[in-house]
Amino acid sequence: MLLSKENIKSISLHSGNIALTEDLFSLPEKVLQFGTGVLLRGLPDYFIDKANKRGIFNGRIVVIKSTAAGGVDAFDRQDGLYTICVRGIEGETKTEENIINASISRVLSAKSQWGEILKCAGNPAMQVVISNTTEVGITLVDDNIHASPPESFPGKLLAFMYRRYQIFDGAEDKGMVIVPTELIIDNGKKLKNILLELSAQHKLDNTFVDWLSNHNYFCNSLVDRIVPGKLTDDQQQIVENQLGYQDELMIMSEAYRLWAIETNEPKVAQIITFSQANPGIVIAGDINVFRELKLRLLNGSHTFSCGLAYLCGFNTVKEAMDNKFFLSYITGLMHQEISPALVSNQITPDMARDFANKVIDRYRNPDIEHQWLSISAQYTSKMRMRNVPVIQKYYERFGTTPELMTLGFAAFLLFLKAEKQSDGKFHGTANKKSYSINDDKVAIIADKWGRFETGVFVKEVLADKNLWEVDLSKLPGFVETLTTMIHSLQQEGALAVLKRLSSRQATEQAL
Repeated sequence: MLLSKENIKSISLHSGNIALTEDLFSLPEKVLQFGTGVLLRGLPDYFIDKANKRGIFNGRIVVIKSTAAGGVDAFDRQDGLYTICVRGIEGETKTEENIINASISRVLSAKSQWGEILKCAGNPAMQVVISNTTEVGITLVDDNIHASPPESFPGKLLAFMYRRYQIFDGAEDKGMVIVPTELIIDNGKKLKNILLELSAQHKLDNTFVDWLSNHNYFCNSLVDRIVPGKLTDDQQQIVENQLGYQDELMIMSEAYRLWAIETNEPKVAQIITFSQANPGIVIAGDINVFRELKLRLLNGSHTFSCGLAYLCGFNTVKEAMDNKFFLSYITGLMHQEISPALVSNQITPDMARDFANKVIDRYRNPDIEHQWLSISAQYTSKMRMRNVPVIQKYYERFGTTPELMTLGFAAFLLFLKAEKQSDGKFHGTANKKSYSINDDKVAIIADKWGRFETGVFVKEVLADKNLWEVDLSKLPGFVETLTTMIHSLQQEGALAVLKRLSSRQATEQAL
C-alpha cells in the first residue's frame, strides 16, 4: 500500500499515526517554496505541518522544483505526503517518531509549469516565500525575468513578485514575508539587494521598486537540523514493515531543530504564525547569537575534532562518540575551552553550556552516520573561519594556550601531511590506510611539510597570513605547544594521547 490521500485512513489505523483529517487537505495555499530538498522538508515543512495539525497556521505549500516534470513523480503519486522519521537523543532520552507530513499541496516544475507558478501570484492567501537553493542560488547572474522561466532563483522570484504587484495593483497588504534558508550570512538582505539590482537592470518602474522594498519583508534566517534524507534500504524496509505502507519520499532527521528568523517587524510574526507551533522557531531582532553558538560549538567542534577522530581510527562520529576517551575530549573541548571563550554580553555561560550539551546529544545520535572524511572537506578554510577566532578569543581572555584546541589543530596539520598522487589528488595515510584529501589549501601545507622539520614547519604554517589572515605564530606558546603535540601524536598515536589526557583530567578532578 502506497502512502497517498486515498489510502491515508487505512494507513493511520495500521501505523498508529494520528489520522489526517480532510480539512488539512483543503487548507489554502499560503507558502511558495523554492526547492524540494530534504532540509526544507525536514525543517520548515515540518514546522508548518505541525502548526496546521494544531489549527494554528492553516496553510499549505506550493513547491517549485527546477527540473522538468518528466511525467508523474513520487510527489504526484503520493499527493505530496511523505514520512519524516525523527531520530535522536535529547538529554538521556532517545527520541523516535514517524510523522506523516501533509503540508505540501502540490509540486510544480519551473521548466514545464511556469505559467501555473505565476498564477499563484494572483492568490490573495499567498503570504510567505521560503527557499533553499544552495548557497550558489543567492547570486546575481545575467537573467531575463520575462523568460519562461528565468534562469536563476532570484530571477524567478522577481518575476513572481512583479506579477503579484501587477495583479493586485501594488496593494500594500499583498506584500510577502520572504525567508531564505540558504546557509550564508545575511541571506535575506542579500536576496533583497539582488532583486533590487535585477529590477534596475530590467528598468522596472519606481512604484514597483518602492512596493518591493517597503511592503515585503526579507528576513535573514539560520537553519540548524541534520537531515540525512533518504534512509538506507535496510532502514527503509524496517520502517515500512512497521508502518504498513510504502513511501518513496520518506526521510530521516535528527530530533534537534532550530529556525532562527531575524526581524523587528511585528507584522512578520502575525503572518508566520507557524512559529507558535514549536520552540524550535525563534523570531528575534538579531540572530547573530544563534549563528555564533552554532558556528563555534557545533561546526567548530566538528572541525577541531575530525582529523583527531580519523587519526584514532574512527570513520564516523558515532564510532568516535562510543569511545570514552574521545567523548571526554569533545566534552572538555566544548565546556572547558570553546564555551568560556564565547562568553560575552550576548552569550551567557548558561547559554553556551546548554548549547554545548545539545551538541553532544546530537553527536551521540545512534541513527545518523556522519563520516569524518566528509566533515574534513575544505578543512583549512573551515579551521580559519570557525576556529582561529576562538583560539584568539581564548588567548585574549585567559592568556594561556588552550590545550584541547591545540591538540585538534595538531591533528589537523598531521591529517594534511600528504603527497600528490598520479590522479592529481593529495592523499594522506593513517592507520596504514590511504585517504583522499578534499582541501584547496592542502598543496600549501603539504609543501611546507616536505621542506621543513616539524618545529620550523609549525612556525612557517602558523605565520602564513595567506592561510589564516593573521600571524598565529605570535600567540604566546602556541608554536611550542603545537610542536610538542604533533610529536606526541606521531610517537604515541592519537588514541593513546586521548587516553593519557583523559586519565590526567580524571586525576585532576579527583584532587
